[in-house]
Amino acid sequence: MTQRIEDYALIGDLQTAALVGRDGSIDWLCLPRFDSGACFARLLGDENNGHWRIAPMGARACTRRGYLGESLVLESVWETRTGTVRVVDFMPHRDRCPDVMRIVEGVSGRVEMSAVLRLRFDYGSIVPWMRRADGHRVAIAGPDSVWLRSEPQVKTWGQQYSTCSSFTVGAGEKVAFVLTWHPSHEPRPHLVDPHEALAHTMEDWKTWAARCTYEGPYREAVMRSLITLKALTYAPTGGIVAAPTTSLPEEMGGVRNWDYRFCWLRDSTLTLGALLSAGYVDEAAAWRDWLLRAVAGDPADLQIMYGLAGERRLPETEVPWLRGYGGATPVRIGNAAVEQLQLDVYGEVMDTLFLARRTGLAGQPHAWALQLSLLGFLESTWRQPDEGLWEVRGPRRHFVHSKVMAWVAADRAVRTLEANPSLPGDVSRWRAMRDEVHREVCERGYDPVRNTFTQSYGSAELDAATLLIPRVGFLPADDPRVVGTVDAVRAELGHDGLIRRYSTDGIAVDGLPGGEGTFLVCSFWMADALRMTGRVEEARELFARLVGLRNDVGLLAEEYDPASRRQLGNFPQAFSHVGLVGTALALAREHPAG
Repeated sequence: MTQRIEDYALIGDLQTAALVGRDGSIDWLCLPRFDSGACFARLLGDENNGHWRIAPMGARACTRRGYLGESLVLESVWETRTGTVRVVDFMPHRDRCPDVMRIVEGVSGRVEMSAVLRLRFDYGSIVPWMRRADGHRVAIAGPDSVWLRSEPQVKTWGQQYSTCSSFTVGAGEKVAFVLTWHPSHEPRPHLVDPHEALAHTMEDWKTWAARCTYEGPYREAVMRSLITLKALTYAPTGGIVAAPTTSLPEEMGGVRNWDYRFCWLRDSTLTLGALLSAGYVDEAAAWRDWLLRAVAGDPADLQIMYGLAGERRLPETEVPWLRGYGGATPVRIGNAAVEQLQLDVYGEVMDTLFLARRTGLAGQPHAWALQLSLLGFLESTWRQPDEGLWEVRGPRRHFVHSKVMAWVAADRAVRTLEANPSLPGDVSRWRAMRDEVHREVCERGYDPVRNTFTQSYGSAELDAATLLIPRVGFLPADDPRVVGTVDAVRAELGHDGLIRRYSTDGIAVDGLPGGEGTFLVCSFWMADALRMTGRVEEARELFARLVGLRNDVGLLAEEYDPASRRQLGNFPQAFSHVGLVGTALALAREHPAG
């Protein structure tokens, strides 16, 4: 392991994404989709598992880097003793085949460059057959082929199952590399001019960024988070992956390593709200439509997550030949949590579709019938224990957040019928369910001695998800039980001012050994809760600190370890960036501090 998680930047084409390190190496790339096998897997192994590095001869980390404007085009600059050079990395929005383009440009002096391409298909396990054809280096193995060319051509040679090259650039000189994936049984892919592709890519991002309606404080951070969410969108379907990576650890050297290259329902309401609030109605509508397609069917079969196009089977396996990031094993492909019962997803789906209707998204004629079907199933199952929001792999429990979201499901049905009395549905039935759930949660999920809601019925443990109680409207923010919960969570789950999602001390509720870092979206929830309970200045201070935890190009992982000052977990994490956008927009609606 040579790079910290926060040493990576993201490039992508709205169907997959790559991580580029500060050393100029692309260490993670799955082709052709986010959830395909990786052809560069050095991130979770070593150089022999695939990477593509372009950098000055003998150099290590770049001097500085950043995205060009409000785009996903990355510029890395090296200042060497003989001159200065920059590398522009990007993936143009694809026509058919995915391309990775890297343009090397001399800025001053003359700089000798080195490039090493080591392709390893199927998560670093398959060495392809390499040949020359039509001015390309071509790598083929099974269904995959990758074509590499440079403009102008530079000398290349094979060495240790890698393609190497060296060349020199002076001020104003450019060498462009184009790497293209396509199915191995098809003829050579269409040639794309890299310089024209760069201009088109910059224009595409400029046009997209111009649609943002937010102009308040921290606009740069909000815009970067929105660009990241767009980059994590699978354009053909509108689904948004939780992260483009798998198995980046929640604890260095630990076993909490999961595959996040799928679409979770838990993110749906907050994601939809963030997109709509920033003016991205088309993206919000695409996400809503993906949701409707994914959850269609028997409500008993509702899953917590789906594949990019709504796939239901996401079997979890381990990849033994990868040693794991920092030695954290196992490396997992797929996610067994897809088989869990998580009752909160019914509330999240109902809340998302309620928000879509209330904010004027064009309705889908079958949506209400689907909602009634889901609610009918929830009516008979909400009393059961489940695995909860955090997908625990321990015993099922009566998680308070799950019950609160069952209340949300009934509440949104009631409010929809009250606003649209012509719709079919028994409003009195859903009111009765809503009242019963509310009464039970307040009786069984609340600790009157400590004045806080707990993680589950009869438990003394706390859960950061209870910070969402005022946000979803279960209780008003000024209710003493809400204020007490906010204070208790901050006291018991706080770590150096940030928030863990739950305690992993002693016998962990999730059935796993070891611990984890503070959970970034939970820390954003704390800022929201502080704002809602009248502590606006404290909320602003916490939010400013969270923004400061982003890496040098504005990206956040899932977690943060205050002790080592390291980002942890899959990266970049959609939920963390959704939290940033939501909190920023909410704080902007408050009166200015002072």
